[in-house]
Amino acid sequence: MDHKSLWAFIEGDRYGCDWIIIVLIGDSGVGKSNLLSRFTRNEFNLESKSTIGVEFATRGIQVDGKTIKAQIWDTAGQERYRAITSAYYRGAVGALLVYDVAKHGTYDNVDRWLKELRDHADSNIVIMLVGNKSDLRHLRAVPTNEAKSFAEANGLCFIETSALDSQNVEQAFHQILTQIYRIVSNKAIESSNENVQPGSGAQIIVPTADDGSKPANKCC
Repeated sequence: MDHKSLWAFIEGDRYGCDWIIIVLIGDSGVGKSNLLSRFTRNEFNLESKSTIGVEFATRGIQVDGKTIKAQIWDTAGQERYRAITSAYYRGAVGALLVYDVAKHGTYDNVDRWLKELRDHADSNIVIMLVGNKSDLRHLRAVPTNEAKSFAEANGLCFIETSALDSQNVEQAFHQILTQIYRIVSNKAIESSNENVQPGSGAQIIVPTADDGSKPANKCC
């Protein structure tokens, strides 16, 4: 299967669920690993170490009465792992682009991460900008309105989270997974007569806009 053109892979009713691949990207130390562990295991580690290469975890959620299995890849933020981690973008249909609300430098780098993601990922990938560590109110360096405006200007979803106290972590993953699932489902219905055979796998690809341009990501 060509992962670069992958939008979703639906394996009929064999396993009774749809797989959605999400990547976590952003600078080292912004809390990507703890967001993943909080969502998948409801755990938080104050002494969490930097991810080496790529790690992943899975979790199922219910959307419209359907079990959706999310495979979430936590990528290293260090420059030396960039060639390894960027290879995982090609299989993803969604991404959480994470920065630390208490460190403006991690927000300044969001532009670079966004460019890298769009250079390597499917053009239709759904992206959510995530301001993590919102519990550090007294240390906040990135105003919410500034990040929200950036997200709107670039067609991104936006949310602030705290992996430490669980604020909005569930909502962030549920929003992006639900958005992706509904887009995939709508496209599957539209193309079912031509592309989907009963009981077989199907590759669902979201087309470009009528003028051939890259469509903007719809916000969750």
